[in-house]
Amino acid sequence: MIGIILIWIITGLGLWVVTLVLPGVRANTAGGLIMAALVLGLANTFIRPVLWLLTLPLTVLTFGLFALVVNAITISLTSALVSNFEVDGFGSALLAALLMAVLGLLGFAALEWLMMGSVHWTYIEQYRSGSFI
Repeated sequence: MIGIILIWIITGLGLWVVTLVLPGVRANTAGGLIMAALVLGLANTFIRPVLWLLTLPLTVLTFGLFALVVNAITISLTSALVSNFEVDGFGSALLAALLMAVLGLLGFAALEWLMMGSVHWTYIEQYRSGSFI
């Protein structure tokens, strides 16, 4: 449960940075930003895996770059579902997806640096599944 809340907070911070940097992405209220983070988290949990599976051949053909298009689709879907979160068009959604990917990479690098290279994702997965001893 803590992991889900942490991911939701990180997604919200990423969306907040995106709204500050990109003029085509706006959150009119703080509540809209929080709802957008929640909806985007749910879309990433339930819809994005299906989209990735359906677009797998195209993603392989483009060496993974089509994954940005899938992420842009989820951001556009979030914009359509949340009234106080606006994305001007697919180009803005694609730039938002790219910026969120870069922020994710920077966050991962910062986590590795802060943990002095001792982040072992296999241990985290074992802990989530309950088989951590």
